Amino acid sequence: MRLVKLVLVAALIAAPAITFAQTAAPEQPKNPIVKREFNQQRRIGNGIQNGRLAPRQGARLERQQMRIHRQARTMRTHQNGRLTMKERRMIHRRQNFASRRIFRAKHMHRRNG
Repeated sequence: MRLVKLVLVAALIAAPAITFAQTAAPEQPKNPIVKREFNQQRRIGNGIQNGRLAPRQGARLERQQMRIHRQARTMRTHQNGRLTMKERRMIHRRQNFASRRIFRAKHMHRRNG
């Protein structure tokens, strides 16, 4: 009987730790706009890390992402946490523009001399 209690207590203690360990990895959000923001931030970070983007270029692109995020957040506050189709289209259009800027900045050929 004592062994059964010990096993049950150990299982109850270990279950949250196992669940926490599985969720510790950064998950991508399900919301498409937030998911896209996450991916673009990752692209900028990777570009800075591997040297394809200069830190100053990365900072500029980060500021652009921050402005888009702030605009979406403001739109959501006016609509009780929801975005209209028109607002969603506008955010996607701005994200498309930002994505092209990230791509161009990362693939810009630098010539010495």
